[in-house]
Amino acid sequence: MSVALLWVVSPNSEVSNGTGFLDSVREGNRVFESSLFPARDRNLRIKKIGRQKWNSGYFNADSRYSGLGGSRTENGSSFSVQSSLVASPAGEMAVSSEKKVYDVVLKQAALVKRQLRSTDDLEVKPDIVIPGNLGLLSEAYDRCGEVCAEYAKTFYLGTMLMTPGRRRAIWAIYVWCRRTDELVDGPNASHITPQALDRWEARLEDIFNGRPFDMLDAALSDTVTRFPVDIQPFRDMVEGMRMDLWKSRYKNFDELYLYCYYVAGTVGLMSVPIMGIAPESKATTESVYNAALALGIANQLTNILRDVGEDARRGRVYLPQDELAQAGLSDEDIFAGRVTDKWRNFMKKQIQRAKKFFDEAEKGVLELSSASRWPVLASLLLYRKILDEIEANDYNNFTRRAYVSKPKKLLMLPIAYARSLVPPKITSPLANT
Repeated sequence: MSVALLWVVSPNSEVSNGTGFLDSVREGNRVFESSLFPARDRNLRIKKIGRQKWNSGYFNADSRYSGLGGSRTENGSSFSVQSSLVASPAGEMAVSSEKKVYDVVLKQAALVKRQLRSTDDLEVKPDIVIPGNLGLLSEAYDRCGEVCAEYAKTFYLGTMLMTPGRRRAIWAIYVWCRRTDELVDGPNASHITPQALDRWEARLEDIFNGRPFDMLDAALSDTVTRFPVDIQPFRDMVEGMRMDLWKSRYKNFDELYLYCYYVAGTVGLMSVPIMGIAPESKATTESVYNAALALGIANQLTNILRDVGEDARRGRVYLPQDELAQAGLSDEDIFAGRVTDKWRNFMKKQIQRAKKFFDEAEKGVLELSSASRWPVLASLLLYRKILDEIEANDYNNFTRRAYVSKPKKLLMLPIAYARSLVPPKITSPLANT
């Protein structure tokens, strides 16, 4: 199936050093990310681009990396993906996935707010070890941009609206996410083991400690020194890849929600520190983070509903098993690809749920800075339109792939632009949420 990555768009302020983010906030640009890196198709592969001066093996999780480090907040406290997000052992009171994920949202928002209050306590990250000279770092970012331009054209065009520093940072995040996803869905996926993902996570730790292994790692390593980006969402994405190694069924929506967070919502949290909220917005930081998370969940649910047939041919069913049973359906019906009245009624409910997440996300998009609202709204509206196309196909997502035609895409742009001109309301619906 496809993993939704998030297309993020920045305010106009440039970032030239480690405190540039804080300076931009003081000038009125509060933080936000908005979702929508375009969805990535499972059968799309990265190909080699240009010459390389470093070891930049795109999928290389080198065996010399072993062990897992802890992720620490700036006050020294640590937290673990395993302890904060995995299901409780049998017999213990269960906590819903939404509650677990929202706790992560609160932690990320708190990290940013602490850094807004004072620059005196900012963690000083080590200098990046750069093989060769500083010109290679610029080349590293250029390489990330080339990957984006080659495999995510719409996303790449959106990043061109950003300031150069923010644009490069988003490219670096995008490429890391793509490389991570390709570990379990790329040409070498059949050889990937949990131990290989452990090594990849240890390599991530090295990136955040200023020890990049290759050129593309170096771009992300530089990014995390320039922006207050936390490691936990990155580690959570690796956890999502672990799930894809062993899990092909989800017994209820609570389990599916957690998976959607791991593989899509995490990118929103990664990108939040690079974005900005309109200075006149009254929304709380936590609520806008949560709206960004909702957009990631909405995108991933849309991918799942669009790709039912493709996933079934790979033996995977990313639909809540209990809801299928309630609708009188089973995996056999999906593998057979039968569009029945039961299937149509089931799909109507699934689409309705995804649209509710889009509605929640749109509240946050409307709080963005004026420089960000148009491309983000356009992306949101276009992705939501895929759900309409599933309906137009009479809910046949077994043999027909829903997509938005180019004329419809062009039609949505002026609509999104008109809506983007409306400033945040004086009393935001997110102000007290």
